[in-house]
Amino acid sequence: MTALTKRTTVYLEENLHQALRVKAAVSNRSISELINEMIRERLQEDAEDLQAFRDRDAEPVMSYEALLQDLQANGKL
Repeated sequence: MTALTKRTTVYLEENLHQALRVKAAVSNRSISELINEMIRERLQEDAEDLQAFRDRDAEPVMSYEALLQDLQANGKL
């Protein structure tokens, strides 16, 4: 663990804790390392989702009714 760590208490479901213990043992890593990695991955996914929303912010908005009318007008519905 690095010097810049923070201690916290997390209550895990018994089956999740057991799975983490097994994964930690098999991968020769600590439970803390695994949890930190999982949290980083999840936060990165959230950041990517937020960026996708920002990238699409300038796209035109179409109501559901307008979409249906457009699909009907073009013979796709």
